[in-house]
Amino acid sequence: MTKENDVEGAVLTEEDTETRQPDEYRVVLLNDDFTTMEFVVAVIMSVFHRDMFEATRIMLDVHKKGKGVVGTYTYDIAATKVSRVHTMARENGFPLKCIMEKA
Repeated sequence: MTKENDVEGAVLTEEDTETRQPDEYRVVLLNDDFTTMEFVVAVIMSVFHRDMFEATRIMLDVHKKGKGVVGTYTYDIAATKVSRVHTMARENGFPLKCIMEKA
């Protein structure tokens, strides 16, 4: 699409651009033999803002299936949440691991 600016005699060009949605990433908690179920629930509630019922359901997925998806976010948000989980785990002496996978 082209617009002409009669005042200055310049030609301004507008390009049609396609807006692309940002890539999304799943944040996944991984099971281990040392992190307590109570701590996993507390992390899910604190970092991911889930209620007790939903946090317990996700924790049971982690416990029974070896991993559990906590949420899907854009890259920056997912990376921040993974970092917060690792920080909380380290501060409390747990080896809880959290990863992000492209959705």
